[in-house]
Amino acid sequence: MLKFQGKVALVTGSGTGIGQAIAKKFIENGASVIILGRGINEMFDTLNKENLTVDYVINNAGVSGPVTCFANAPLDEFKSTVDIHLTGTFWGSVQAIKIMKENGKIVTISTFFTEERPLEQRPYRFRSPYTASQGAKNRLVEAMSWELTDKKIISIGTNPGPVHSDRIYKTVYPKAAAEFLRVSGFEDLTPVQVDAANKELLPLLGEDQNIVKEGIAKAAQKLSNENGKDIAKLTVTLANLLNKIQSIAEKVQNNTSHMIADQQFLSQGQVAATEKSDVQRVEYLAQHVTKNNGKVACFISESTSKELQEHISSKFHSHIVNLKNPDDVQRWLNTANTNLGKILAVIHITGRLPDISKLTELSRAKWQELIEKFITTPAIVGQRALGQFVPGGDKDPRLYKGAKGAMMIIGPDLPSGAKVTGLQRAQVEVFRGALRPFTTTVNQELSDVLDSKIRIFTIFPGSVTGAEPNNERIAQALNFLVSDNAAVSSEVTFCVDESR
Repeated sequence: MLKFQGKVALVTGSGTGIGQAIAKKFIENGASVIILGRGINEMFDTLNKENLTVDYVINNAGVSGPVTCFANAPLDEFKSTVDIHLTGTFWGSVQAIKIMKENGKIVTISTFFTEERPLEQRPYRFRSPYTASQGAKNRLVEAMSWELTDKKIISIGTNPGPVHSDRIYKTVYPKAAAEFLRVSGFEDLTPVQVDAANKELLPLLGEDQNIVKEGIAKAAQKLSNENGKDIAKLTVTLANLLNKIQSIAEKVQNNTSHMIADQQFLSQGQVAATEKSDVQRVEYLAQHVTKNNGKVACFISESTSKELQEHISSKFHSHIVNLKNPDDVQRWLNTANTNLGKILAVIHITGRLPDISKLTELSRAKWQELIEKFITTPAIVGQRALGQFVPGGDKDPRLYKGAKGAMMIIGPDLPSGAKVTGLQRAQVEVFRGALRPFTTTVNQELSDVLDSKIRIFTIFPGSVTGAEPNNERIAQALNFLVSDNAAVSSEVTFCVDESR
């Protein structure tokens, strides 16, 4: 009998690539397979009406996301990448649970290369939303394993490692190579001009010589019309640029192979608190800064209660800000810079995770609120802070060289108390799991690629013992962050209350 005879498997993102290969393997071994690309709600509503149950759910859907320095990454693409990888996994699992049998398995395709040391953190440079999503997804797998025991459903995460596919070979590696060249310019092209050229040249990779030659000529004509450069010289420059992109892309692929034990890529067929305490923390850190002769501007989220807004505003220079709106954040940063002086550091407090019985019982809207609170809002504030430290750096990365600035992302706290459960810690770790690789990825870009002294650190208060977090230790971490030592530190994540 075939291994999966009589079983039903649902595979997301199964129209192409790894998902398609997994679906074929299930079919070859006797399973009935449901192919799912988009339209999750409609699909599960149909399955419910047909009284169909599922034995296996494979969360595979994903995208490359923007391949560029975080400072230059479009925030709508950042959010979209998180939505597809993380929210897609969450919501697909939540819907699937309703039609799964006991002893069913949810297998999530992820990557463990976002994990922190001692497992060794190896973030994918230029892919901050991707690494944030994967880190959170790994922790979500663990949280679901706790939450689904009563339903006798097993949650498993699997890491196929780097997998060869046309999509990656023609997209991710060349885009990474193109970003390296954009950062410093190429020959007589500025970063902005390199970026424009790359958009024309990347689709030519892998095509025959006649198409490449014709494509370069068209690109040279287009760019010449835009910037007035000599067409003949520009044609030669673009040909050199394309060759350089291909050369660097091959090196990136070769370096990636060293992340695998046998250095061989797999084929596709071979491949899962309270609001008041937050305000008290703001007050403590603001007082710490002012005691040390610094100036403070407090940005208070619109969602904060009026009482607490007034409490902070009565003590410090404050503004009520829509932190979900990049333009609003930028406007108030500009205001603070004008009224108080050059900004030395930006501190963003995510706040604590609200009391949740089970993540897998949340509505889609409640889940999205958590994603905004712990992933996309820190990214918005972080990117706008970088723009404040280096005006125009998103368009001309060369401006980052030697520039200084510091950002601290605080939270979420581990739960405190005498009877903290593993489930409660696992839920918090989903969102910590996003911030760890995000911070590491951005800092690697800042130090290794942009040669900047700007750093973004993440502080995780609380302890596995359940002890209350100590705000004084966060203040000490802030002292370090604004010191010269921070720019040369290899550590970017600090669990200030842990003694282990």
